[in-house]
Amino acid sequence: MTTDRRTTDPRTTEALGTDPPRAVVRECRVTIVEGEGTGRVVPFAAERLVIGADDRADVVIADPAMSKFHCEIRIANGAAVVRDLGSKNGTTVDRVPVIEAPLRDGCVLGLGRTTLRFDIGSRDVEIALSPREQFGRMRGRSIAMRAVFAQLEVAAASQSTVLLQGESGTGKELAAEAIHQAGARRDKGLFVLDCGAIPASLLEAELFGFEAGAFTGASERRIGAFEAASGGTLVLDEIGELALDLQPKLLRAIERREIQRIGGTQRIAVDVRIIASTNRDLKQEVNARRFRSDLYYRLAVLVITLPPLRERAADLPLLVDAILDDLRAEPSPMATALRSGELMPELLRHGWPGNVRELRNYVEGCLVRQDASLPVTTGTEPSIDLGQPLAVVRERWVRHVERRYLEQLLARHDNNVSAAARAAGIDRVHLHRLLARVGLR
Repeated sequence: MTTDRRTTDPRTTEALGTDPPRAVVRECRVTIVEGEGTGRVVPFAAERLVIGADDRADVVIADPAMSKFHCEIRIANGAAVVRDLGSKNGTTVDRVPVIEAPLRDGCVLGLGRTTLRFDIGSRDVEIALSPREQFGRMRGRSIAMRAVFAQLEVAAASQSTVLLQGESGTGKELAAEAIHQAGARRDKGLFVLDCGAIPASLLEAELFGFEAGAFTGASERRIGAFEAASGGTLVLDEIGELALDLQPKLLRAIERREIQRIGGTQRIAVDVRIIASTNRDLKQEVNARRFRSDLYYRLAVLVITLPPLRERAADLPLLVDAILDDLRAEPSPMATALRSGELMPELLRHGWPGNVRELRNYVEGCLVRQDASLPVTTGTEPSIDLGQPLAVVRERWVRHVERRYLEQLLARHDNNVSAAARAAGIDRVHLHRLLARVGLR
Protein backbone atom coordinates (compact mmCIF):
# COMPACT_ATOMS: atom_id res chain seq x y z
CA MET A 1 0.00 0.00 0.00
CA THR A 2 1.31 3.46 -0.80
CA THR A 3 0.24 6.87 0.42
CA ASP A 4 1.12 10.46 -0.35
CA ARG A 5 2.53 11.05 3.15
CA ARG A 6 6.17 11.84 3.76
CA THR A 7 8.34 9.08 5.16
CA THR A 8 9.02 11.22 8.23
CA ASP A 9 5.37 10.94 9.31
CA PRO A 10 4.57 7.80 11.35
CA ARG A 11 0.99 8.72 12.14
CA THR A 12 -1.99 6.41 12.06
CA THR A 13 -4.31 7.41 9.23
CA GLU A 14 -7.60 6.19 7.80
CA ALA A 15 -7.68 4.75 4.30
CA LEU A 16 -10.37 6.83 2.59
CA GLY A 17 -13.09 5.38 0.44
CA THR A 18 -12.95 1.94 2.05
CA ASP A 19 -15.81 -0.13 3.36
CA PRO A 20 -15.39 -1.44 6.03
CA PRO A 21 -13.10 1.31 7.37
CA ARG A 22 -9.36 0.66 7.42
CA ALA A 23 -6.36 2.37 8.98
CA VAL A 24 -2.62 2.13 8.48
CA VAL A 25 0.42 2.90 10.61
CA ARG A 26 3.91 3.59 9.28
CA GLU A 27 6.42 0.88 10.13
CA CYS A 28 9.30 2.11 12.29
CA ARG A 29 12.41 0.41 13.64
CA VAL A 30 14.95 0.64 16.44
CA THR A 31 18.56 -0.41 15.94
CA ILE A 32 21.01 -1.13 18.75
CA VAL A 33 24.11 0.88 17.89
CA GLU A 34 25.97 0.43 21.17
CA GLY A 35 25.71 -2.15 23.95
CA GLU A 36 24.50 -5.74 24.21
CA GLY A 37 23.30 -6.94 20.79
CA THR A 38 24.90 -4.16 18.73
CA GLY A 39 23.58 -4.25 15.17
CA ARG A 40 20.25 -5.84 16.09
CA VAL A 41 17.32 -4.28 14.21
CA VAL A 42 13.76 -4.49 15.53
CA PRO A 43 11.02 -3.32 13.13
CA PHE A 44 7.59 -2.54 14.54
CA ALA A 45 4.26 -1.40 13.17
CA ALA A 46 2.20 -0.83 16.29
CA GLU A 47 0.98 2.14 18.26
CA ARG A 48 3.08 1.12 21.30
CA LEU A 49 6.48 -0.47 21.79
CA VAL A 50 7.93 -1.15 25.26
CA ILE A 51 11.71 -1.52 25.63
CA GLY A 52 13.24 -3.05 28.76
CA ALA A 53 15.20 -5.82 30.41
CA ASP A 54 12.14 -7.89 31.31
CA ASP A 55 11.11 -10.86 29.17
CA ARG A 56 7.62 -9.35 28.76
CA ALA A 57 8.91 -6.16 27.10
CA ASP A 58 8.37 -5.88 23.34
CA VAL A 59 12.11 -5.32 22.87
CA VAL A 60 14.15 -7.22 25.46
CA ILE A 61 17.72 -6.03 26.05
CA ALA A 62 20.04 -7.75 28.53
CA ASP A 63 21.42 -4.59 30.09
CA PRO A 64 21.85 -4.57 33.91
CA ALA A 65 21.54 -0.77 33.89
CA MET A 66 18.13 -0.95 32.19
CA SER A 67 14.84 -1.21 34.11
CA LYS A 68 12.37 -4.03 33.58
CA PHE A 69 10.10 -1.74 31.55
CA HIS A 70 12.42 1.14 30.72
CA CYS A 71 10.54 3.26 28.19
CA GLU A 72 7.66 3.20 25.76
CA ILE A 73 7.48 4.51 22.19
CA ARG A 74 4.00 5.59 21.11
CA ILE A 75 2.65 6.61 17.73
CA ALA A 76 0.00 9.20 18.59
CA ASN A 77 -1.35 12.51 17.31
CA GLY A 78 0.71 12.30 14.14
CA ALA A 79 4.08 11.83 15.84
CA ALA A 80 6.32 9.28 17.53
CA VAL A 81 6.80 9.98 21.24
CA VAL A 82 9.06 8.28 23.79
CA ARG A 83 8.05 8.17 27.46
CA ASP A 84 10.28 7.06 30.31
CA LEU A 85 8.50 4.55 32.56
CA GLY A 86 10.10 5.64 35.80
CA SER A 87 13.35 3.85 34.96
CA LYS A 88 16.18 3.77 37.46
CA ASN A 89 18.77 5.36 35.12
CA GLY A 90 16.54 7.51 32.91
CA THR A 91 16.08 7.95 29.16
CA THR A 92 17.86 10.38 26.85
CA VAL A 93 17.05 11.60 23.34
CA ASP A 94 20.13 12.85 21.49
CA ARG A 95 21.88 12.93 24.90
CA VAL A 96 19.20 15.12 26.50
CA PRO A 97 17.44 13.54 29.54
CA VAL A 98 13.68 13.34 28.97
CA ILE A 99 10.55 12.16 30.69
CA GLU A 100 8.49 12.40 27.50
CA ALA A 101 9.64 13.77 24.15
CA PRO A 102 8.89 13.59 20.41
CA LEU A 103 11.19 11.46 18.26
CA ARG A 104 12.57 12.60 14.91
CA ASP A 105 13.71 10.25 12.18
CA GLY A 106 17.26 9.09 12.95
CA CYS A 107 17.41 10.31 16.57
CA VAL A 108 19.43 8.42 19.18
CA LEU A 109 18.00 7.00 22.42
CA GLY A 110 20.10 6.30 25.51
CA LEU A 111 18.74 3.61 27.84
CA GLY A 112 21.03 2.42 30.62
CA ARG A 113 24.27 1.39 28.90
CA THR A 114 22.53 0.85 25.57
CA THR A 115 22.22 3.25 22.65
CA LEU A 116 19.54 2.82 20.00
CA ARG A 117 18.68 4.68 16.80
CA PHE A 118 15.03 5.31 15.93
CA ASP A 119 14.09 5.31 12.23
CA ILE A 120 10.83 5.76 10.36
CA GLY A 121 10.46 3.36 7.45
CA SER A 122 8.57 3.61 4.19
CA ARG A 123 6.08 0.73 4.53
CA ASP A 124 2.52 1.09 5.81
CA VAL A 125 0.88 -1.70 7.82
CA GLU A 126 -2.86 -2.05 8.23
CA ILE A 127 -4.42 -1.92 11.70
CA ALA A 128 -7.49 -3.99 12.51
CA LEU A 129 -10.57 -1.79 12.89
CA SER A 130 -14.09 -2.72 13.83
CA PRO A 131 -16.83 -1.65 11.37
CA ARG A 132 -19.14 -0.82 14.26
CA GLU A 133 -19.70 2.56 15.94
CA GLN A 134 -20.95 1.00 19.15
CA PHE A 135 -19.80 -1.76 21.47
CA GLY A 136 -22.08 -2.28 24.43
CA ARG A 137 -22.80 1.18 25.78
CA MET A 138 -19.59 2.61 24.32
CA ARG A 139 -19.77 4.91 21.29
CA GLY A 140 -17.17 6.01 18.77
CA ARG A 141 -16.48 6.32 15.06
CA SER A 142 -12.89 7.60 15.30
CA ILE A 143 -9.93 5.43 14.27
CA ALA A 144 -8.84 5.19 17.91
CA MET A 145 -12.19 3.83 19.09
CA ARG A 146 -12.73 1.49 16.14
CA ALA A 147 -9.33 -0.02 16.94
CA VAL A 148 -10.41 -0.41 20.59
CA PHE A 149 -13.70 -2.03 19.51
CA ALA A 150 -11.72 -4.56 17.47
CA GLN A 151 -9.67 -5.43 20.56
CA LEU A 152 -12.79 -5.66 22.73
CA GLU A 153 -14.35 -8.08 20.22
CA VAL A 154 -11.28 -10.33 20.52
CA ALA A 155 -11.45 -10.13 24.33
CA ALA A 156 -15.16 -10.98 24.39
CA ALA A 157 -14.57 -14.08 22.26
CA SER A 158 -12.00 -15.46 24.73
CA GLN A 159 -11.86 -16.36 28.41
CA SER A 160 -8.46 -14.74 28.97
CA THR A 161 -7.76 -12.21 31.69
CA VAL A 162 -8.00 -8.62 30.43
CA LEU A 163 -6.24 -5.50 31.66
CA LEU A 164 -8.01 -2.25 30.76
CA GLN A 165 -5.81 0.85 30.94
CA GLY A 166 -6.69 4.49 30.51
CA GLU A 167 -7.18 7.82 32.22
CA SER A 168 -10.08 8.38 34.59
CA GLY A 169 -13.32 8.90 32.74
CA THR A 170 -12.35 7.08 29.52
CA GLY A 171 -14.94 4.33 29.96
CA LYS A 172 -13.05 1.38 31.46
CA GLU A 173 -16.09 0.21 33.43
CA LEU A 174 -18.26 0.36 30.31
CA ALA A 175 -15.60 -1.60 28.41
CA ALA A 176 -15.57 -4.32 31.09
CA GLU A 177 -19.36 -4.49 31.01
CA ALA A 178 -19.33 -4.72 27.20
CA ILE A 179 -16.79 -7.57 27.20
CA HIS A 180 -18.95 -9.48 29.69
CA GLN A 181 -22.21 -8.88 27.80
CA ALA A 182 -20.68 -9.97 24.48
CA GLY A 183 -18.96 -13.02 25.96
CA ALA A 184 -19.90 -16.59 26.82
CA ARG A 185 -20.61 -15.63 30.46
CA ARG A 186 -23.25 -13.04 29.60
CA ASP A 187 -25.99 -15.03 31.36
CA LYS A 188 -23.97 -15.16 34.58
CA GLY A 189 -23.21 -12.38 37.02
CA LEU A 190 -20.96 -9.35 36.58
CA PHE A 191 -19.38 -8.33 39.90
CA VAL A 192 -17.38 -5.09 40.24
CA LEU A 193 -15.00 -4.51 43.16
CA ASP A 194 -13.35 -1.08 43.47
CA CYS A 195 -9.91 -1.73 44.96
CA GLY A 196 -9.35 2.00 45.45
CA ALA A 197 -12.50 2.73 47.43
CA ILE A 198 -12.13 0.03 50.09
CA PRO A 199 -9.64 0.38 52.97
CA ALA A 200 -6.73 -2.06 52.66
CA SER A 201 -7.64 -3.63 56.01
CA LEU A 202 -11.06 -4.65 54.65
CA LEU A 203 -10.18 -5.48 51.06
CA GLU A 204 -9.00 -9.05 51.75
CA ALA A 205 -12.36 -9.87 53.31
CA GLU A 206 -14.15 -8.28 50.35
CA LEU A 207 -12.11 -10.40 47.92
CA PHE A 208 -12.16 -13.78 49.65
CA GLY A 209 -14.87 -13.62 52.32
CA PHE A 210 -14.58 -14.78 55.93
CA GLU A 211 -15.87 -17.38 58.37
CA ALA A 212 -17.88 -16.59 61.47
CA GLY A 213 -15.55 -15.62 64.31
CA ALA A 214 -12.60 -14.93 62.00
CA PHE A 215 -12.16 -11.51 63.61
CA THR A 216 -13.99 -9.11 65.89
CA GLY A 217 -17.39 -8.33 64.41
CA ALA A 218 -17.49 -11.38 62.10
CA SER A 219 -20.69 -12.82 63.57
CA GLU A 220 -21.57 -14.93 60.53
CA ARG A 221 -19.99 -16.37 57.40
CA ARG A 222 -19.76 -14.06 54.40
CA ILE A 223 -18.66 -14.87 50.88
CA GLY A 224 -16.29 -12.57 48.98
CA ALA A 225 -16.15 -11.22 45.45
CA PHE A 226 -14.55 -14.35 43.97
CA GLU A 227 -17.35 -16.60 45.21
CA ALA A 228 -20.06 -14.05 44.39
CA ALA A 229 -18.82 -13.82 40.78
CA SER A 230 -18.18 -17.55 40.31
CA GLY A 231 -19.45 -18.62 36.90
CA GLY A 232 -19.41 -15.03 35.72
CA THR A 233 -17.01 -12.09 35.52
CA LEU A 234 -15.15 -10.29 38.30
CA VAL A 235 -14.01 -6.75 37.52
CA LEU A 236 -11.16 -5.54 39.75
CA ASP A 237 -11.43 -1.80 39.30
CA GLU A 238 -8.42 0.41 40.11
CA ILE A 239 -6.19 -2.63 40.56
CA GLY A 240 -3.17 -0.32 40.76
CA GLU A 241 -4.34 0.74 44.25
CA LEU A 242 -4.07 -2.82 45.61
CA ALA A 243 -1.81 -3.02 48.67
CA LEU A 244 1.48 -4.82 48.11
CA ASP A 245 0.85 -7.41 50.84
CA LEU A 246 -2.45 -8.45 49.21
CA GLN A 247 -0.98 -8.91 45.74
CA PRO A 248 0.49 -12.43 46.27
CA LYS A 249 -2.85 -13.62 47.68
CA LEU A 250 -4.68 -12.30 44.62
CA LEU A 251 -2.05 -13.89 42.37
CA ARG A 252 -2.59 -17.31 43.98
CA ALA A 253 -6.36 -17.01 43.62
CA ILE A 254 -6.08 -16.17 39.91
CA GLU A 255 -3.48 -18.86 39.17
CA ARG A 256 -5.07 -21.71 41.13
CA ARG A 257 -8.70 -20.69 40.60
CA GLU A 258 -9.35 -21.30 44.27
CA ILE A 259 -9.68 -19.17 47.38
CA GLN A 260 -9.65 -19.60 51.13
CA ARG A 261 -11.93 -17.51 53.32
CA ILE A 262 -10.33 -15.60 56.20
CA GLY A 263 -10.49 -17.83 59.26
CA GLY A 264 -11.26 -20.90 57.15
CA THR A 265 -9.23 -23.99 56.26
CA GLN A 266 -11.13 -25.19 53.20
CA ARG A 267 -9.94 -24.32 49.71
CA ILE A 268 -12.87 -23.36 47.51
CA ALA A 269 -12.72 -23.71 43.72
CA VAL A 270 -13.98 -20.68 41.78
CA ASP A 271 -14.73 -20.39 38.07
CA VAL A 272 -14.43 -16.70 37.31
CA ARG A 273 -13.23 -14.55 34.42
CA ILE A 274 -11.02 -11.66 35.60
CA ILE A 275 -11.05 -8.18 34.09
CA ALA A 276 -8.78 -5.63 35.80
CA SER A 277 -8.75 -1.89 35.17
CA THR A 278 -6.46 0.93 36.20
CA ASN A 279 -5.67 4.56 35.48
CA ARG A 280 -2.05 3.92 36.50
CA ASP A 281 0.70 2.62 34.23
CA LEU A 282 1.39 -0.74 35.86
CA LYS A 283 4.71 -1.10 34.03
CA GLN A 284 5.82 2.05 35.80
CA GLU A 285 4.47 0.69 39.09
CA VAL A 286 6.48 -2.52 38.56
CA ASN A 287 9.65 -0.45 38.07
CA ALA A 288 8.90 1.42 41.30
CA ARG A 289 8.32 -1.91 43.13
CA ARG A 290 4.79 -0.88 44.04
CA PHE A 291 3.28 -3.67 41.94
CA ARG A 292 4.49 -7.24 41.65
CA SER A 293 5.75 -8.17 38.21
CA ASP A 294 4.31 -11.73 38.43
CA LEU A 295 0.83 -10.35 39.15
CA TYR A 296 1.20 -7.89 36.28
CA TYR A 297 2.04 -10.76 33.91
CA ARG A 298 -0.98 -12.71 35.09
CA LEU A 299 -3.31 -9.73 34.55
CA ALA A 300 -1.80 -8.43 31.28
CA VAL A 301 -2.76 -11.39 29.07
CA LEU A 302 -4.83 -9.05 26.90
CA VAL A 303 -4.05 -5.36 27.38
CA ILE A 304 -6.48 -2.77 26.01
CA THR A 305 -5.75 0.94 26.36
CA LEU A 306 -8.73 3.28 26.12
CA PRO A 307 -7.80 6.59 24.47
CA PRO A 308 -8.46 9.93 26.19
CA LEU A 309 -11.16 12.13 24.72
CA ARG A 310 -8.60 14.63 23.41
CA GLU A 311 -7.32 11.90 21.05
CA ARG A 312 -10.78 11.11 19.70
CA ALA A 313 -12.32 14.55 19.19
CA ALA A 314 -14.15 13.25 16.11
CA ASP A 315 -16.41 11.32 18.50
CA LEU A 316 -17.70 14.42 20.30
CA PRO A 317 -20.95 14.82 18.26
CA LEU A 318 -21.76 11.11 18.65
CA LEU A 319 -21.01 11.21 22.39
CA VAL A 320 -23.09 14.34 22.97
CA ASP A 321 -26.07 12.72 21.23
CA ALA A 322 -25.61 9.52 23.24
CA ILE A 323 -25.40 11.46 26.52
CA LEU A 324 -28.54 13.44 25.70
CA ASP A 325 -30.36 10.19 24.88
CA ASP A 326 -29.14 8.58 28.10
CA LEU A 327 -30.27 11.61 30.12
CA ARG A 328 -33.62 11.50 28.29
CA ALA A 329 -33.26 15.19 27.59
CA GLU A 330 -36.54 16.98 27.02
CA PRO A 331 -36.80 19.21 23.91
CA SER A 332 -35.34 22.61 24.76
CA PRO A 333 -33.23 25.35 23.13
CA MET A 334 -30.16 23.99 24.94
CA ALA A 335 -30.73 20.39 23.85
CA THR A 336 -31.22 21.64 20.28
CA ALA A 337 -28.00 23.69 20.44
CA LEU A 338 -26.06 20.67 21.72
CA ARG A 339 -27.46 18.30 19.09
CA SER A 340 -27.09 20.72 16.19
CA GLY A 341 -23.38 21.25 16.73
CA GLU A 342 -23.80 24.93 17.54
CA LEU A 343 -21.62 24.49 20.63
CA MET A 344 -19.14 22.14 18.98
CA PRO A 345 -16.40 24.76 18.35
CA GLU A 346 -16.28 25.48 22.10
CA LEU A 347 -16.27 21.76 22.96
CA LEU A 348 -13.43 21.11 20.51
CA ARG A 349 -11.30 23.83 22.12
CA HIS A 350 -11.37 22.09 25.48
CA GLY A 351 -8.87 19.35 26.43
CA TRP A 352 -11.39 17.38 28.55
CA PRO A 353 -8.99 16.19 31.27
CA GLY A 354 -11.92 14.36 32.86
CA ASN A 355 -12.67 12.69 29.51
CA VAL A 356 -16.16 11.33 28.75
CA ARG A 357 -17.24 11.62 32.38
CA GLU A 358 -16.41 15.33 32.34
CA LEU A 359 -18.26 15.76 29.04
CA ARG A 360 -21.34 14.12 30.53
CA ASN A 361 -21.21 16.40 33.59
CA TYR A 362 -20.91 19.43 31.33
CA VAL A 363 -23.86 18.41 29.13
CA GLU A 364 -26.00 17.64 32.18
CA GLY A 365 -25.09 20.99 33.74
CA CYS A 366 -26.05 22.81 30.53
CA LEU A 367 -29.44 21.11 30.50
CA VAL A 368 -30.16 21.82 34.17
CA ARG A 369 -29.26 25.50 33.90
CA GLN A 370 -30.24 25.92 30.24
CA ASP A 371 -26.91 27.71 30.00
CA ALA A 372 -23.82 26.78 27.96
CA SER A 373 -21.57 29.36 29.60
CA LEU A 374 -20.40 26.94 32.29
CA PRO A 375 -16.60 27.04 32.61
CA VAL A 376 -15.38 24.47 30.10
CA THR A 377 -11.71 25.41 30.05
CA THR A 378 -10.18 24.51 33.40
CA GLY A 379 -7.48 27.16 33.17
CA THR A 380 -9.93 30.01 32.61
CA GLU A 381 -11.95 31.59 35.39
CA PRO A 382 -15.72 31.76 34.87
CA SER A 383 -17.04 35.18 34.00
CA ILE A 384 -19.34 37.17 36.29
CA ASP A 385 -22.61 37.50 34.40
CA LEU A 386 -24.74 40.19 36.07
CA GLY A 387 -27.71 38.95 34.09
CA GLN A 388 -27.71 35.72 36.12
CA PRO A 389 -28.95 35.23 39.70
CA LEU A 390 -26.32 35.33 42.45
CA ALA A 391 -26.88 31.63 43.26
CA VAL A 392 -26.03 30.58 39.68
CA VAL A 393 -22.85 32.71 39.55
CA ARG A 394 -21.78 31.51 43.00
CA GLU A 395 -22.28 27.86 41.98
CA ARG A 396 -20.06 28.32 38.90
CA TRP A 397 -17.26 29.80 40.99
CA VAL A 398 -17.54 27.14 43.71
CA ARG A 399 -17.40 24.38 41.10
CA HIS A 400 -14.47 26.10 39.37
CA VAL A 401 -12.48 26.47 42.62
CA GLU A 402 -13.25 22.88 43.64
CA ARG A 403 -12.02 21.58 40.31
CA ARG A 404 -8.81 23.64 40.31
CA TYR A 405 -8.07 22.58 43.89
CA LEU A 406 -8.67 18.90 43.16
CA GLU A 407 -6.61 18.97 39.94
CA GLN A 408 -3.62 20.43 41.78
CA LEU A 409 -4.16 18.15 44.79
CA LEU A 410 -4.07 15.03 42.62
CA ALA A 411 -1.07 16.30 40.65
CA ARG A 412 0.86 16.94 43.89
CA HIS A 413 0.16 13.39 45.10
CA ASP A 414 0.77 11.62 41.77
CA ASN A 415 -2.94 10.76 41.39
CA ASN A 416 -2.87 8.75 44.63
CA VAL A 417 -6.41 9.24 45.95
CA SER A 418 -5.64 7.97 49.45
CA ALA A 419 -2.71 10.36 49.89
CA ALA A 420 -4.72 13.25 48.42
CA ALA A 421 -7.62 12.57 50.80
CA ARG A 422 -5.30 12.62 53.81
CA ALA A 423 -3.76 15.91 52.69
CA ALA A 424 -7.21 17.46 52.17
CA GLY A 425 -8.41 16.28 55.58
CA ILE A 426 -11.33 14.28 54.20
CA ASP A 427 -12.03 10.56 53.84
CA ARG A 428 -11.39 8.76 50.56
CA VAL A 429 -15.08 8.09 49.80
CA HIS A 430 -15.87 11.82 50.12
CA LEU A 431 -12.97 12.66 47.80
CA HIS A 432 -14.24 10.13 45.24
CA ARG A 433 -17.61 11.87 45.30
CA LEU A 434 -16.03 15.29 44.82
CA LEU A 435 -13.92 14.01 41.91
CA ALA A 436 -16.97 12.51 40.25
CA ARG A 437 -18.94 15.73 40.70
CA VAL A 438 -16.35 17.85 38.89
CA GLY A 439 -15.66 15.21 36.22
CA LEU A 440 -12.16 14.16 37.30
CA ARG A 441 -12.91 10.55 38.27
